[in-house]
Amino acid sequence: MSGSNDFSWDDLGAGQGAERRGDRGLGVLPRSPAEALEPARAPEPPRRRQRREPPRRIKGLLRILTGGLTFIMMAMIAVGVGFYIVRYQFDRPGPLPHSSVVVIPKGDGVNAIADRLVREGVLTDRWLFTLGVLRFRAQRKLKAGEYEFPRLASVRQVLDTLVEGRAILHKVSVPEGTTSYQVVELLNGEPLLKGSISDVPAEGTLLPDTYRFSRGTDRQELLDRMAAEQTKFLETLWTKRAEDLPVKTVKEALILASIVEKETGRADERDRIAGVFTNRLRRGMRLQSDPTIIYGITLGKGSLGRSIRRSEINRPTEYNTYQVSGLPPTPICNPGRAAIEAVLRPAETDDLFFVADGSGGHAFAASLNEHQKNVRLWRKVEREVRARREESAKEAASQALVLTTEDLAAAGLVDAKAAELLDTSFPLPVRKPLRKRN
Repeated sequence: MSGSNDFSWDDLGAGQGAERRGDRGLGVLPRSPAEALEPARAPEPPRRRQRREPPRRIKGLLRILTGGLTFIMMAMIAVGVGFYIVRYQFDRPGPLPHSSVVVIPKGDGVNAIADRLVREGVLTDRWLFTLGVLRFRAQRKLKAGEYEFPRLASVRQVLDTLVEGRAILHKVSVPEGTTSYQVVELLNGEPLLKGSISDVPAEGTLLPDTYRFSRGTDRQELLDRMAAEQTKFLETLWTKRAEDLPVKTVKEALILASIVEKETGRADERDRIAGVFTNRLRRGMRLQSDPTIIYGITLGKGSLGRSIRRSEINRPTEYNTYQVSGLPPTPICNPGRAAIEAVLRPAETDDLFFVADGSGGHAFAASLNEHQKNVRLWRKVEREVRARREESAKEAASQALVLTTEDLAAAGLVDAKAAELLDTSFPLPVRKPLRKRN
């Protein structure tokens, strides 16, 4: 028998080589047909390596880590759900059935504001508003004022309104030509303002305009704003003035602008009247302006209410430009923007005089003769106007109705018997009649 490992027919009977092929040896014959039908035995599976169990300490750490991660996930889910709920409540429509006005006083804190909004029906409860203030760090951003909240305003809308200070703005109008005393009286009579005004500002330092303010604004604060606007406007316009003007300072420009403001209310005449006064100042002529006389009498505390007397024209005062040369010592009112612009850029004209023409405007002249002619025409217009007024008054008096008892009875105001009684003459009572002495 060969020592080789190859299969040989000699090994057939002994079944050698079957182990290498994994099947029966050809020499091993089944003992029965049933055994021949049985499948060959499957080989045994390879042995698996046994796993090493981790130590108990590592098992504990894994359990803690798994529990922590689970808790964090659950907390994140809870926070997300809570955030969604709070945001929904924060943005949902509020309880207001209609728009409402609420006044937030100055000095109120977050809790006081929240309580006020709940009382006024703007909010359902205070906790969500307070939470929103803390979330957006708006504790010191809430502004006092008078606010109008729209219908169904959400908590977010309410908070945004208070933070941005979108308060209701009221307005006060200061007409051009108003004196500083009259401006102070106007502000003192405004009930939506508060506080007092310490002193009447200098004449001409306030800019006439329409100013907006919120309820509870301090009067002195609004007055200071008018003064700041005047200063700002003058600084801007002074650098754009015309060359070779007779007014050399801002104060002189304000004085002349106040006179122009009082002389005319027509926008198309301001620069021409400013040109007349500029020409007179250049030639050393007196301005001869009636409004300066009136201011010297009233000092800006009211209107004169009558015509200027001849004695007042002849009376020398520091404001009487018929008697003094140059400009008066102060403005005679607070001029508007248009009057200041007219003085700083006057019209180029040869006119030296002007007088009213009866139509609301003025007639201008470059010579005295022409001016006197215009004055005569104005006097004629004055006489005609006076005559028409007197005639209208007489006509109104002649047409006054005198009601008799017949008129009353015909109108059904009294009956016939009452009319007869009214027509009956009764003796008038005599106070303390003299008694006859016996």
